Amino acid sequence: MERSAKYSQVVSRMPPSGIRRFFDLIIGRKDIISLGVGEPDFVTPWSIREKAFYALEKGRTSYTSNWGLLELRQEIAKYLTKYKLSYDPASELLITFGVSEAVDLVLRSILNPGDEVIVAEPCYVSYQPLIELAGGRAVSLNTARTNFIPRAQEIAKLLTPRTKALFICSPNNPTGAVMPRSELQKIAALAKKQDIWVISDEVYAELVYGEPHFSIGALPGLKERAIILNGFSKAFAMTGWRIGYICCPAELMRQVIKLHQYYAICAPIMSQYGAIEALQSCRDEVEKMRRSYLRRRNFMVSAVQKIGLPFAEPSGAFYLFVDIRPTGLTSEDFALKLIQREKVAVVPGNVFGAGGEGFVRCCYAAEISLLKEALARIARFVKNERAG
Repeated sequence: MERSAKYSQVVSRMPPSGIRRFFDLIIGRKDIISLGVGEPDFVTPWSIREKAFYALEKGRTSYTSNWGLLELRQEIAKYLTKYKLSYDPASELLITFGVSEAVDLVLRSILNPGDEVIVAEPCYVSYQPLIELAGGRAVSLNTARTNFIPRAQEIAKLLTPRTKALFICSPNNPTGAVMPRSELQKIAALAKKQDIWVISDEVYAELVYGEPHFSIGALPGLKERAIILNGFSKAFAMTGWRIGYICCPAELMRQVIKLHQYYAICAPIMSQYGAIEALQSCRDEVEKMRRSYLRRRNFMVSAVQKIGLPFAEPSGAFYLFVDIRPTGLTSEDFALKLIQREKVAVVPGNVFGAGGEGFVRCCYAAEISLLKEALARIARFVKNERAG
């Protein structure tokens, strides 16, 4: 057997995660300031950890229902009313192994070979590979031309008879852009007219710094074609707990649950008990973290303005997507040279897809003292590059 025939052709063609590639460069390096990995710098609130301890103490170490604990699904359904979303916890809500599993399950449940999914890019690195693994074709919508907001008018130009879905993320990773309600309304009208799914990743919904988060699933007539993805990683500082969820029509959920049964069985039970505590008791903790990110965002905005590099001011998440084209460097060169010369890690924008080249993602979920030092080093680096 040819060596190449031993492996999946789709997987063999797939590049490794660009984020992880840079993370691997710095792992174990105490001398580098990392603005790379998108992870809260807070420890999970104590009461959540305590709830998980008690769950273990009581011997709760078994599988749960494939759907997840009913108590957790009921709490999530109550929480979602905050965003005017209404889902039946018994048939329209599934607990997953993080949002990453949710993305995979949804795509494999709706796609047939050759189906197209329009993806608003720059975007999180897993969307396109998971579309291809599901047999679909990712059609890139470059949002750099529209200030990182996907516009209905531009989406319409990419529609074909094979278009099955549109994938959006708001607040966005890596740009921090938040889609305005007016544009979501136009996109919703287009989706209804074309009879396509709208997959909406809303894992950063709690981290907004202007108008409250608005979900496209709350618009009239959208519930039957909206697939809402969310989780506990970012808002509750629970990245390691791997708890996410899917909200979608019951008819689609009957397909999704079959995959989940074979794929993961259920999310970890102690994490599910922790998630219940998060929703019941940790709203104040979430708000404290949001305010802290806002202070750090404001510092980053001011510091990068002084350096003289352009950027679109972020309204959510905890990223600043900085335009480094004035330096004359590519995204990759900028990120690599910055590590080598100034020991600061950022992620090159090209790993996030179309429109990302010429930018770098800076995660500001780090101590303010580290951010100050990192920005001083970046300022020196940019000054030296411009001086030639």
